[in-house]
Amino acid sequence: MENTIFEHGYAIDTFYFLICGALVMWMAAGFAMLEAGLVRSKNTAEILTKNVALYAIACTMFMLCGYSIMYPELGNALLSGITGDGVEGVAEPATYAPSADFFFQVVFVATAMSIVSGAVAERMKLWAFLAFTVVMTGFIYPMEGNWTWGGGSVFGLYNLADLGWSDFAGSGIVHMAGAAAALSGVLLLGAREGKYSSDGKPKAIPGANLPLATLGTFILWMGWFGFNGGSVLATSSVENANAVAVVFMNTNAAAAGGLIAALLTARILFGKADLTMALNGALAGLVAITAEPSTPTPLIATLFGAAGGVLVVFSILGLDKLKIDDPVGAISVHGVVGLLGLMLVPLTNDASSFSGQLIGAATIFTWVFVISGIVWFVLKLVVGIRVTPEEEFEGVDVSECGMEAYPEFTK
Repeated sequence: MENTIFEHGYAIDTFYFLICGALVMWMAAGFAMLEAGLVRSKNTAEILTKNVALYAIACTMFMLCGYSIMYPELGNALLSGITGDGVEGVAEPATYAPSADFFFQVVFVATAMSIVSGAVAERMKLWAFLAFTVVMTGFIYPMEGNWTWGGGSVFGLYNLADLGWSDFAGSGIVHMAGAAAALSGVLLLGAREGKYSSDGKPKAIPGANLPLATLGTFILWMGWFGFNGGSVLATSSVENANAVAVVFMNTNAAAAGGLIAALLTARILFGKADLTMALNGALAGLVAITAEPSTPTPLIATLFGAAGGVLVVFSILGLDKLKIDDPVGAISVHGVVGLLGLMLVPLTNDASSFSGQLIGAATIFTWVFVISGIVWFVLKLVVGIRVTPEEEFEGVDVSECGMEAYPEFTK
């Protein structure tokens, strides 16, 4: 009887894990639609190519080496063809198939890389970006993942778990890491042509398809239930089922709070209801709650999301003044608000500490930013990372992909 109960729980938890992984995979579509809507029409085919290609590369690189770096025992088991239970390191005891864990983790890797694609949009060479994707998903992300979720020590110097570090679903591990890689690339890449006037003031470059950007935001909002909900890791017991329900509820509440706060902030600052700020506000709310969606009350989760929604508006405006050109606001949404999410954790989770959160955030950011910067710099020297001004003016769809997303409208 006991064995039957275990088998049923194992099956339920494995199935739940896979469904949540599929929801997170659907976020790849959300990023693709969001970014395609926020870039100009002449760059749409290239941004879509980047998003679909980075997902495939992330899946392959994480299978070949990334998973083994992040979770050595599980990675070795996976490569050896072990798919059943009994492998150390999944859970205590294992309650789902290790291959399900790989699938859930690999879509997180792709999410981190998707953050980079939007920030460097409209002026980066496609193949340079894909070359960086290989290193980011196969080495840079798995290393910091091993120090955090993998339980490894940081170069043998310290263990983040011993310092009061906590990141439930990846505000820092996934989102801030992706933003750090994006920031290092943007700094080397430079701003888009025409983004800043002769006196240094930023000029708005509107996206081509706001309905598409809105659809992308809704897809991401939906996928986030798998992102946060799946991080409970199980649902077959009463305790876990209740935890999943709380995480879903708080994730939704934070997104709503973020959107409302960003919309109101934009209204105060601009006198208008800015749709793009509202969309980024929803995403900021989601990022802010991702570090700890299981312990706040719904009201507190809404307030955490609202804090992210306000912060993201000022961050986007601030980065613009610093001439850090991010076409989709990814660095602000995922990086600045990702840090906020980490620092909010100790307010509701007594097992964490502000010092541990700061050390963990500094570790992740420093590692990803520095190593990514080195990779970007090497690519810049070897193959170049930016298209020519003529290619940028014509649109990278033509120069990088040889086709246009809207040929009837751009001719």
